[in-house]
Amino acid sequence: MGTFFIQNFGCRATQADGAALETALERSGLETVRERGQADLVILNTCTVTASADEDVRQTVRRVRRENPAARILVTGCYAQRAPEELAAMPGVTWVVGNSHKVRIPEILQEESATTPYHGQIFVGDIFAQQEFLAAPVEDAAGDRTRPNLKIQDGCSNRCSFCIIPSVRGRSRSAQPDEVVERVLRLSLRYREVVLSGINLGRWGREAGIQMRLADLVRRLLEETAIERLRLSSIEPMDLSDDLLGLMASSPRVAGHVHAPLQTGSDSVLRRMRRKYRPRHYEERIRKARALMPDAAIGADVMVGFPGETDEEFEENRSFIDSLPFTYLHVFTYSGRPGTPAAEMLGQVPIPVRKHRNRILRELAAHKNLEFRRRMVGKRLSVVTLEQEGIALSDNYLKVEVAVPREPNRLIELAIGEVTPGGLREKVPFHILL
Repeated sequence: MGTFFIQNFGCRATQADGAALETALERSGLETVRERGQADLVILNTCTVTASADEDVRQTVRRVRRENPAARILVTGCYAQRAPEELAAMPGVTWVVGNSHKVRIPEILQEESATTPYHGQIFVGDIFAQQEFLAAPVEDAAGDRTRPNLKIQDGCSNRCSFCIIPSVRGRSRSAQPDEVVERVLRLSLRYREVVLSGINLGRWGREAGIQMRLADLVRRLLEETAIERLRLSSIEPMDLSDDLLGLMASSPRVAGHVHAPLQTGSDSVLRRMRRKYRPRHYEERIRKARALMPDAAIGADVMVGFPGETDEEFEENRSFIDSLPFTYLHVFTYSGRPGTPAAEMLGQVPIPVRKHRNRILRELAAHKNLEFRRRMVGKRLSVVTLEQEGIALSDNYLKVEVAVPREPNRLIELAIGEVTPGGLREKVPFHILL
């Protein structure tokens, strides 16, 4: 095998894992290619948060077999950790490597490639036996991306009743502070923006031996590196401390962007979900963020159709969301995961009802996002230019069409002229109109 292609599914942490794996494989002598059909080895780095995520992976396995029957397929990530036998039984799958063994993939390929027949070989161990933060080198892994994801935390020690992730990622584990600083230092030589990511990012530093919290780490990165912009990915509401929010608001080098998973604004449903906060706690954090950062992006993950969710509970959720200053939502329909308490609960909501509620919240989210974008017209926004030609991403997480072509990976200010169907458009500079 000389060439490989990695396809990532799911969250930023998975994308970061894929980027790190790409670097490790290149250092082992393999060459990455841009198309699955050109690869000797196709790696599917999977998600398993919903049944549809699993189905996406299975469909992709079948598609790879049709497109490139000579390629060997390696399936890794969360789905591989959860159901290795299921994946190994699929025609065309040569290796199934769980999260427990992901950093060993280059070694596994070297040891097995010469002798392994074309059927599933499983490398999956006890994820809870992992005590250390597992990571591969990432400084060269972003390829042609303009906003690399740097995973600094993995796993989750919460036990939400609907979530399979702790079972496939293990306990919360943190990268060491010095290691994070070193990686951001290296990334800052090539990129304007770095996204700090994790499975439960707000829990960074909570293990024994690290005498810091996330705000302390961000402060150190600002002091010891030249990175022009840090963006924080999803942070649970109880981890949005006054210290962290104050730091985000006071530093122009931290993106004005708060993403705090809500799941639901119904107190009774939150309790059944075993979430660790009540709606009033969540509301206080979000309003604090908005007061400190009037133009910040504020987003949330929300779920509809959780077992037992009544019409009244859904209306509590919709009304709560409507009352808060969200600028976007990620709306998910509940999907039962085998092995989770919620999957065994009575009162499973009919699929058509789930879909209807999903549509209502998506329409609400679209309305809020449009209002937010309209507020930006006439302002100047700091943006990073993306690889996609003519597109930039603002500090407050809005896509902006640029009027004058710029190179990717540049941090600039743009005057906003108008709203577009999906974002904003730069005001055409006066000299171009002449």
